[in-house]
Amino acid sequence: MVAAGDAEYSSVAERLGIKPDMVVQEIGWDEDVDDDLRAAIEEHIGGDLLDEDADEVIDVVLLWWREDDGDLVDAIMDARSPLDENGFIWVLTPKTGQPGHVEPSEIAEAVPTVGLAQTSNISVGPNWAGTKLVPPKTKSKQR
Repeated sequence: MVAAGDAEYSSVAERLGIKPDMVVQEIGWDEDVDDDLRAAIEEHIGGDLLDEDADEVIDVVLLWWREDDGDLVDAIMDARSPLDENGFIWVLTPKTGQPGHVEPSEIAEAVPTVGLAQTSNISVGPNWAGTKLVPPKTKSKQR
């Protein structure tokens, strides 16, 4: 039997655009991350999340980011390098009122610098919010 919380998290994996068999890398893991979300994503993809040292081509990066973690632009640039050309990054930050909360404006300011586009924001659990960053559409696709 699936608990209500489990179903909720598996639907979050789907709302994150994560599909079975995708290669998902996790950067910035610490004791405060949402383990239920991590477990739901691993179950959804049918495998483990890759760590920061993985050298495969990545479909999705989960970047856990807190206020005191350093330079967000550098972190996103590092996260972007192994990404598939159609891959995307979720910047996961503590929600307002949580320790380590990051202002949305900080993410919005970093995005153009790294050559990505911000598309959506969602709640990914009781304490975390996600901001999706994708490669910009090319000029030929915009016409």
